[in-house]
Amino acid sequence: MVPAGVPRLLVLGDSLSAGYGLPHDQGFEVQLQQALKAQGHDVSIIDGAVSGDTSAGGLARLDWTLGDGADAAIVELGANDGLRGVDPKDMEANLTAILDELAAKHIPVLLTGMYAPPNLGPDYQKAFRTVFDTLGKRSGVLYDPFFLDGVALHPDLIQADGMHPNAEGVKREVARLLPLVEQLLAKAHPARG
Repeated sequence: MVPAGVPRLLVLGDSLSAGYGLPHDQGFEVQLQQALKAQGHDVSIIDGAVSGDTSAGGLARLDWTLGDGADAAIVELGANDGLRGVDPKDMEANLTAILDELAAKHIPVLLTGMYAPPNLGPDYQKAFRTVFDTLGKRSGVLYDPFFLDGVALHPDLIQADGMHPNAEGVKREVARLLPLVEQLLAKAHPARG
């Protein structure tokens, strides 16, 4: 049970926010919660991150994930769509449906973007990227263009698989995203700051 007045922040994502390959206390959600607490924000994180999930998977379980409600949401999906070569139009439809449902429930969103793998070619990469840049312009959506910004091209911040951030990489992500998450929480609870 979440105490009254404590905002509930849904993290709807894949292995990047689920903390794949890391001890639980070094994953994105735990590090984010600790960073928010250090800034004076008591926040309850709703764990909606599932390794291997695509935008379709996130959409399929959104209702269940929102079962107890949420006050704000971070949507971090798309990396697996790119790895599987999912048609960007299908990814856009899924992400649009997720954003539509959150908007209908008056839940402000931080949408984090992703880039497609280069092996799929420039046309696919452009179409994939356009999905995030377009959805990031929606009313009521805060937009972070690239979840792994400042981490992806730094081998010392990535695990041996070459894709997932290590604990230090997650720490960098959290530090970079913290001001946006604080803005997000302010939209959810304007009176709280």
